[in-house]
Amino acid sequence: MLDIAAELHRWVEQGREFAVATVVAVGGSAPRRPGAALAVDADGTVIGSVSGGCVEGAVYDLCGQALQDGESVLERFGYSDEDAFAVGLTCGGIIDILVTPVRAGDLVRPVLASALSAAARGEAAAVARIVSGPPELRGRALLIHPEGPYDGGFGAHPELDRTVAEEARAFLDAGRTGTLEIGERGSRCGAPLTVLVESSVPPPRMIVFGAIDFASALVRIGKFLGYQVTVCDARPVFATRTRFPEADEIVVEWPHTYLERTQVDGRTVLCVLTHDAKFDVPLLQLALRLPVAYVGAMGSRRTHLDRNERLREVGVTELELARLRSPIGLDLGARTPEETALSIAAEIVAGRRGGSGVSLTGAHTPIHHDETPAADRPGRRSAQGLF
Repeated sequence: MLDIAAELHRWVEQGREFAVATVVAVGGSAPRRPGAALAVDADGTVIGSVSGGCVEGAVYDLCGQALQDGESVLERFGYSDEDAFAVGLTCGGIIDILVTPVRAGDLVRPVLASALSAAARGEAAAVARIVSGPPELRGRALLIHPEGPYDGGFGAHPELDRTVAEEARAFLDAGRTGTLEIGERGSRCGAPLTVLVESSVPPPRMIVFGAIDFASALVRIGKFLGYQVTVCDARPVFATRTRFPEADEIVVEWPHTYLERTQVDGRTVLCVLTHDAKFDVPLLQLALRLPVAYVGAMGSRRTHLDRNERLREVGVTELELARLRSPIGLDLGARTPEETALSIAAEIVAGRRGGSGVSLTGAHTPIHHDETPAADRPGRRSAQGLF
């Protein structure tokens, strides 16, 4: 739902009533991940998508029905071998979809309105909703902020709200959307509830060091992928708004000095295109010790070997060096700045989503990967969602 927060926020401000269908869990090969949403207002206007087209018509009808009767509903869609024309996913996957009406006077409306407003402003927030459990708990929501109190509640046991808020903050810290299972009273005891937690976090950062032509192409593709992109270079003649009009930020500063003072997290990607040891070595010495998602450095294989020796001389360990993606990018045979940017972006996406980088033709790897290993996920949840 929060993936279409800007549009839904406008609907709320306009006083529209609507129903929102949210992907709760997926099994097998499915085109959209948990959190993907489709919404339909009282006039039949539709925004968003839950399947890329396979089941949109049926979900549209479910939203219309939910608006009429005011009841939340959980529906499963999958492929039917017996009837090729049955509503389902032709890719062979299975998805569970939660449909929630958001009407004037509903208890859920002010909570969702606050969540949508925060997400539309680019603020970090998470919203938790009961997916399966007692009917009286469905249609309630809890809004969780990174710090401070939570808003709303499930109207059951106070400990349930507190525990869900605590677990949801772990999801929010990781920028994850998914489900957790918890007892009705907020513990492992009692009938289990399945709770959908949707996280909305500011865009991940891409920091490009080196204001060269290849950086210009990488900035464009970084923005296309949804990153907040910074270009940093110590040379003011190259690090200019004219050269990088699409960058969110341009910094004229020694790269390692800027990296020391700026904020990074586990989603940040660092692309070192400086091609100069006096910039690369102090920068990579710091970068390889930071908890970021990706560190890549441009250069030939000879440059790579020379740079590694220089890094060893300043105390970088073999374990730290193993984090460095160099020469940067996947082997696409790239030559132009745009092709090179594509190869770098492909490597970043593969690392983020757990892909192998090999051609899908003839491969026996899954098309869609679960990018977060089950053992690393926060909270109490089933590894396969609802399946």
